[in-house]
Amino acid sequence: MLGVFERLALAAGREVMRVFDAGCAVDQKSDSSPVTAADRQSEKIILDGLRAAFPYIPCVAEEEASAGIVPPDLDDAFFLVDPLDGTKEFVNRRTDFTVNIALVRHGVPEIGVVFAPCTGRFFSGRPGRAETIEVSGDYQIIGRRPISVRTGVTPLTVVASRSHNTPETEAYIRTVGAAEIVSVGSSLKFCLVASAEADVYPRFGRTMEWDTAAGDAVLRAAGGITCTLDGEPLTYGKRNQIDDEDFANPHFIASGKVAGLRDG
Repeated sequence: MLGVFERLALAAGREVMRVFDAGCAVDQKSDSSPVTAADRQSEKIILDGLRAAFPYIPCVAEEEASAGIVPPDLDDAFFLVDPLDGTKEFVNRRTDFTVNIALVRHGVPEIGVVFAPCTGRFFSGRPGRAETIEVSGDYQIIGRRPISVRTGVTPLTVVASRSHNTPETEAYIRTVGAAEIVSVGSSLKFCLVASAEADVYPRFGRTMEWDTAAGDAVLRAAGGITCTLDGEPLTYGKRNQIDDEDFANPHFIASGKVAGLRDG
């Protein structure tokens, strides 16, 4: 399954970069967020591939969900797809947008890939092993090596959202005494923690499950964890929520081996 994810992410990333280089119109969805041809075409590549390879596993994808297309029953396992995480970065000609594919089983992100086609950074995770993958200019895998989280010591390196920073995030960063703050878009924030390039990623802004599942899977495979503010692991497949829409996440803290952050 991870091999299928990797191949589809590379194919989708190639198409995303074709649109990026050619330029495209930017439309607005009902929630005022941007969407482009790159989002739609990447999602089609991924969903066609997943449904052909695993027809028995339901798919939840950002653009289909925005159009009201969601499986009625997710069963014990389902795919979460964000075909272009960081559309604002894409539109603004920045480089840190990603393609994200994840398998969620019993509420846990178990397998995931995150591919940043503009920079070539590629991460994968499955239970017990996370990797960074080297990709050639023609979108072929030419190498890989294992990654794992580091043991954080104060002062910490914190990754924060470039497009969605909040006062709560700033206040949290002050409480952990961060020495360095790395601002980056999309799900790469999880991957920087997973690859021992940062220690913690606090998110006090809005996210949806397809934004986080793939990066969270990589982080957990690398020995990290993503927890809600009450210290419980972030779960997936959230529907019929009393105070929010389906698949919306609460605020969370993603971290490596940092004392005091995993117990709330």
